Amino acid sequence: MLLHLVAEFDLQRDVVPWLAARGWAAALDTSENSSALCVINVERNGKIIYTWKGNQRNTHIGLYDLQTKQNEHLYMFEKDLRIISCSVNNERTLLAVSFCQYTEEERVSQLLQSVSKYLALLIEIHPINNVRVLKAVDSCVRVQFLYPAEGRNTSTESRLLLVSEDKYIEQFDVHVVAEDDKMVIQNSGQLPRARVADDLIWAQWDMMEQRLFYIVPKESTSTLKCVQFYPDENFNSVLESHLDISVNDTQLKLVNFGYDYCQDQDVASKYLNLQVFTSKEGGLCVCYSLASDIPDEIMYSIYFLHKGYSKTFKVSLERTESHQLKEVAFMNLDYYVAAYLPGQFLHLLNIQHPDLLCYSLFLTGEAARIDKLQNCSIRSPVTSTVLDCHVGSMYAMSISDSALLQFLQNSKRDSERLAALHCALLHFRHMEDLEMQVIWWISENLSTCHSFDPIQEFIIASLYCRMCPETLNLDKLLPYTSLLDWIGIIPGVTCATDIISLPVLEFQNSKGFWEKLNSNLESVKYAEPHLHYHNNVLRREWRNLSEEREERRTTAYLRTIFENAKKVLSHLDTWDSEERLVPLFQEEDYQQQLLMGLMVAQLKDHLMRHLRYVGKKKIDQIVLDYVANLLDLVHRIMKEVWRRYQLHSCVFCFDERGSTEEFAVFHIMSRILEAANGMCMPLPPGFHTLHLGLGVRCLPLHTLLHYIDNGVLHLTETCVRKLLKDLDDTEKNEKLKFSIVMRLPEALGRKVRQFWDHPINANFIARKYVKLLLEKLGNRQCSRPIPERHSVPVEFLPLNYLTNTLAEIENQGVHPYEKQDHVNVRFVEETALKHTVTLLGLKYS
Repeated sequence: MLLHLVAEFDLQRDVVPWLAARGWAAALDTSENSSALCVINVERNGKIIYTWKGNQRNTHIGLYDLQTKQNEHLYMFEKDLRIISCSVNNERTLLAVSFCQYTEEERVSQLLQSVSKYLALLIEIHPINNVRVLKAVDSCVRVQFLYPAEGRNTSTESRLLLVSEDKYIEQFDVHVVAEDDKMVIQNSGQLPRARVADDLIWAQWDMMEQRLFYIVPKESTSTLKCVQFYPDENFNSVLESHLDISVNDTQLKLVNFGYDYCQDQDVASKYLNLQVFTSKEGGLCVCYSLASDIPDEIMYSIYFLHKGYSKTFKVSLERTESHQLKEVAFMNLDYYVAAYLPGQFLHLLNIQHPDLLCYSLFLTGEAARIDKLQNCSIRSPVTSTVLDCHVGSMYAMSISDSALLQFLQNSKRDSERLAALHCALLHFRHMEDLEMQVIWWISENLSTCHSFDPIQEFIIASLYCRMCPETLNLDKLLPYTSLLDWIGIIPGVTCATDIISLPVLEFQNSKGFWEKLNSNLESVKYAEPHLHYHNNVLRREWRNLSEEREERRTTAYLRTIFENAKKVLSHLDTWDSEERLVPLFQEEDYQQQLLMGLMVAQLKDHLMRHLRYVGKKKIDQIVLDYVANLLDLVHRIMKEVWRRYQLHSCVFCFDERGSTEEFAVFHIMSRILEAANGMCMPLPPGFHTLHLGLGVRCLPLHTLLHYIDNGVLHLTETCVRKLLKDLDDTEKNEKLKFSIVMRLPEALGRKVRQFWDHPINANFIARKYVKLLLEKLGNRQCSRPIPERHSVPVEFLPLNYLTNTLAEIENQGVHPYEKQDHVNVRFVEETALKHTVTLLGLKYS
């Protein structure tokens, strides 16, 4: 069960014992009155309003405070009424109630045609005093108090929304004054009112943000509008969006304007099932489903208004029963929207990145089951909260860490693995133990994920989750996946994507949600995918600079690049002062530091272009954090792999073969290198040295050389020097050393060959020296004759002539091995004589 529910409120647990203690629970014991106790409303401040029938069939209204865990009796009607809606103001001085006075049968039988069927009352309850009639009509009405901003001082003014089944909404202004220790309504006549909306067919109240969403039908489409209520008692229409939803219902459908379970059950299959959800990152989704006429099929659509497109899903059900209601319940998890059909499926859709279906989890069977929610009377009044109207319980809803990890480990399809991996990284980023489990799973499934690289996704998604909360709009500029598209399918589910028109916003100087939504819409207008940082230019620049000759690597530009790399490494050192388990960051690596510095420079340029309102110092810090976090994530993977396979620093001892555990780590490091190359991503200094050391210990020689020739293993000065110094000169080791020496780049070879004191190496150095000197001679095009050098003995004329020639070149100031004074003409002469004597089988003295 992926979704974890914790009961914040339960009628049987939190209310019934309180009623029993006061003698009010007797009427609840009979089965015919089992639904007499029910939740009516949930207010913004966490207070839950409920109603029950007393012993004399009186109708009571009570309130439960989630913070104090206390119940309070608000009001009693001395008759049996069906309460439709109820709301209490923030100061708890006023109670608004709407109810049905009579059923239609009672009205006819008792000749009550002249009596209004519905009443809406405003009651003074501090203490209980006057009752004022707001509406007496034959159409159903609902009431809802507005709430001021949190932390605002107690006010004598309250505002009340009244929603009529005649398709309009109006606001009442109520002024309360103190009279003889009573709080009474000041207005003696009619209360001031203002029309908020007309001609609506659907409305939803957002109690936390004090917003009203409603839909006005047109000929073939509908228009979604939103009214924002402000603490200063003003309200404005801030949003308008055209939806391709044809609404044929003639009766008003309301969401979060109280919970009339009986009515909701009657109309569950008659009305458009639609809800609007928002996220703190500026996401705005419209979720709706219609009862399908096709057996065993459910259809629902999600309008991602902040992205400019919608997705319509058709799900073929595995099993259905004829009496089962086929209505999808929608729930808000902030980063995800959940579509839930009890007994069938649970679909979690990623709000921030709905473009690729692989980021949405579609669950069936045991993973989709939610034990406490097995009926269709489900509402999501607040983010990550769900209310079961039938049972009268409200739950805090979250994704279960253990269930998500188990689902990731048991997944068989790439679509499930990828969606679960991204969901896990989003929820586990502050939990090291769970992140460790994810890394272990990655290390075990490198070969089972065919359509994506789990290491790339882990690094990119983790960076995205770590960095984006720091700065507004950073999420639109940093990559969140290594994938460009996704062609995977979910069995039994079809999806159609449609482009929709963007909402029109009308607000001034608004912060929070509306500012973020506007930013999301602006990024869509400017083709959001092209705003994300990518490595195409980085890869090309790195390749060009890597191939430049050494004497050209002292330009001011390169000095800046390497200064960037030093800043990253020093920044990283401040994070981890403890001794590192994995022997990384212990040497300099020219190529990796070059790539680090280039990434800093190019990412900085990218952010400077698009985050113009952010200062240079802040952007510098973001960039350093990004590259340092990248290196830290690679080190984190290595550290967990090191721990799991219980390795230690002796991997650099070349006198014995590597273990099975070392070979497993070598394989994982090879996949890390492959992932890094694919993303043009720098690796921690020392990575290639460690990788090569493991390769020498674990691979047979021909495989080792094949890996070196194909760029899988990189020859580093640290590892080659240690190999040449530590290994003795047995025939097998000589073959290994000579194979390595032959493959060294020229600059590196000049540095490390001196550490192998062996005739083969001396011969190689001498040949190379002669070749370089002669090449220099040819380049200088000397035309003057070379004088005889009588100081050189003449016992062996060919060698004498060669040394004469080389000495002359040296005298002209040419010396390829300037940093190795012992490599000169004398060295070449001695090496040649030794080699000749060895070939002749003689003894050199």
